[in-house]
Amino acid sequence: MTIPRLVLGLALAGTLAAQTFIQMSDPQFGMYTKNQGFEHETANFEFAIATANRLKPAFVVVAGDLINQSSNAAQAAEYKRIAAKLDRRIRLFNVAGNHDVENEPTRETLARYRKRFGPDYYTFHVGDIAGFVLDSSLEQHPQNVPEEAARMEAWLRTELAKAQSAGVKHLIVFQHIPFFLTDPEEPDQYFNIPGETRRRYLKLLHEYGVRQVFAGHYHRNSQGRDGDLEMITSGPVGMPLESGKSGLRIATASDSGVSHRYYEFGELPESLTP
Repeated sequence: MTIPRLVLGLALAGTLAAQTFIQMSDPQFGMYTKNQGFEHETANFEFAIATANRLKPAFVVVAGDLINQSSNAAQAAEYKRIAAKLDRRIRLFNVAGNHDVENEPTRETLARYRKRFGPDYYTFHVGDIAGFVLDSSLEQHPQNVPEEAARMEAWLRTELAKAQSAGVKHLIVFQHIPFFLTDPEEPDQYFNIPGETRRRYLKLLHEYGVRQVFAGHYHRNSQGRDGDLEMITSGPVGMPLESGKSGLRIATASDSGVSHRYYEFGELPESLTP
């Protein structure tokens, strides 16, 4: 039986979409005006959500700094109002950023985030992808809540082992602060995870075959490698810094690996089809 070309094309498009996701980072409501308003962030995030509805990926990950001021209820409400416009067939996964739980998280800031947005670390499964969402502020500054940081790290090992034993094809980590920007041996700074913790986590990710970590925080794009592990840092939906441009990243998982590209808002594709 010959399959009509249109039907075949639709089948291919559906297969691709099922393995394709959009990573957004740093909508960060309030950053443009230093918490005096968020009109610019509203416009950018509404455009990003409308783009996801048009392109129809399997899921969207917002990689942290949903808002600029962790205690600001109006910023949180605006983020949630716009996020609710995402097509219900597209799954949405939030990631905790340092502005969401503060640079040095406490039990109070973690509790506030969890009440507003849900858990700050968790696993999800979509097709051949297992996603591991981490709270990178617990990696960077665990001093106020060391028990929370230890619990997350132990949890991650358990979840990675489960996914590996189940034969999941793509194990992908999503967090806000990148482990490193370009070099796993780079010096400690605001935009990466401290060296001792970084090395411990990277060893764990290598042990279980993680090949990609997607992050934000930098408000620009950056990429680096640690052997066969790719560190992908994406620019913001919201306010860029220096040479950065507002936009989003589209990634596709296939038998050969995970491919991805960052698109500025003025250069977005018409569709996800080949």
